[in-house]
Amino acid sequence: MASRFWICLFVFVFSLIASSFASESEEAQSKEFVLTLDHSNFAETVGKHNFIVVEFYAPWCGHCKKLAPEYDKAAAVLSSYDPPVILAKVNANEEKNKELASEFEVKGFPTIKILRNGGKNIQDYKGPRDADGIVNYLKKQSGPASSEIKSVEDASALLDGNKIVVVGVFPEFSGEKFENFTALAEKLHSDYELGHTLDAKLLPRGDSSVKGPVVRLFKPFDELNVDFQDFNVDALEKFVEETSIPLVTLFNKDPNNHPFVIKFFNSPNDKAMLFMNFNGEHVDAFESKYRDVAEQYKDKGINFLIGDMESSPVVFEYYGLKDDQVPAIVIQTNGQKYIKPNLEPDQISSWVKEYKEGNLLPYKKTEPIPKVNDEPIKVVVADSFQDIVFNSGKNVLLEFYAPWCGHCKKLAPILDEVAVSLQNDAYVVIAKIDGTANDIPSDVFDVKGYPTLYFRSASGNLSQYDGDRTKEAIIDFIQKNRDTATHEDRVKDEL
Repeated sequence: MASRFWICLFVFVFSLIASSFASESEEAQSKEFVLTLDHSNFAETVGKHNFIVVEFYAPWCGHCKKLAPEYDKAAAVLSSYDPPVILAKVNANEEKNKELASEFEVKGFPTIKILRNGGKNIQDYKGPRDADGIVNYLKKQSGPASSEIKSVEDASALLDGNKIVVVGVFPEFSGEKFENFTALAEKLHSDYELGHTLDAKLLPRGDSSVKGPVVRLFKPFDELNVDFQDFNVDALEKFVEETSIPLVTLFNKDPNNHPFVIKFFNSPNDKAMLFMNFNGEHVDAFESKYRDVAEQYKDKGINFLIGDMESSPVVFEYYGLKDDQVPAIVIQTNGQKYIKPNLEPDQISSWVKEYKEGNLLPYKKTEPIPKVNDEPIKVVVADSFQDIVFNSGKNVLLEFYAPWCGHCKKLAPILDEVAVSLQNDAYVVIAKIDGTANDIPSDVFDVKGYPTLYFRSASGNLSQYDGDRTKEAIIDFIQKNRDTATHEDRVKDEL
């Protein structure tokens, strides 16, 4: 890499200079390739570029610190491309940049966005977090959204591997339908491989006689290719998103299946998940019956997944399942879930039917309500959530944590100090809930990682705390956002 060459040359010529100086020089030189943006120069800078990548970070974030040197290295390499690929960063923790972070829906750190066409098109960065991976991913993303297929070799190169590929077949590269396909490619560039061709005979599968316009989606499961001829952009996008999810998504240790598992969980549809031991008995019977049910409810708002319990311990923990409850089926909807443990193959169809007809009661995962809860930090569980958080009429700072989370352990003594400092304040409650052992109202609280802090004022105003994780900063936030009386006190005053 050019930057390292010049640094090494500098050290060689000036060998009497301390090695620490060389190290600092290398760091400074690599960092200069990442633009530093804030609310004052963001719009102007982004508006000048057809393609720019922006990281929203917080100085206290461990993941951001880990990413920083890789991001710097990638920026140095990408700066030498023609045209250069620009990487930038925004300190979203600074008060002056929080409105900007909110505009880009930054809910965790680091959040990386790809901005195209002067910021008119915005996409999430979904690539690796190491320097080489960032370079390779952005090298591809900064190129054409759809590549022209001129030969069989072009088609083979594009369709190589276990991935979804979308190809438009056209009699000519002009007209409204081609323009709509190009618009689709710009929207989906970060998630799919896309190509276009004048000759369907170059493609490895499907009707080779079609002249188009037609969109052909290639996939490594179910029917291996599907054609679509509605060129409305929204209809095209819906077709691609729905068709690229398997009839039954497989969740096991094979990394080739992981992109489809991610798509499954990102889907807005209800999610049916069958968990079992893939080395156990009656696996074939379960798979056959489950696939029949998935076919029956295809295009009816439910996606289906089958998971090996040994490959999905985190998911098991999330749904509160135990080994002795397997095989088990779970249906997850917005804010609700339904569970049938110790399932038999012949029960799958009737149980899903009961769910669709609204005859099942939702399941709630909760720890027992503590018999004694007199520590400065109050323990909340799913069954006490309403009483402590929503109905207490007090100002509540609530931490969502996980027992295994290192950042939570680091924050714990700080929250203890906050709670002790405010324990004589009758209008303030400092509380915590184990997010891995209790269901939470996901329609109210957006918890995507641990720890997550929310503050609910006595009057019901809800805000997420993303400031510095110090005693002083947290107490200052509480004092600025609290109500000075409980809800009950205010009602009494009004009466």
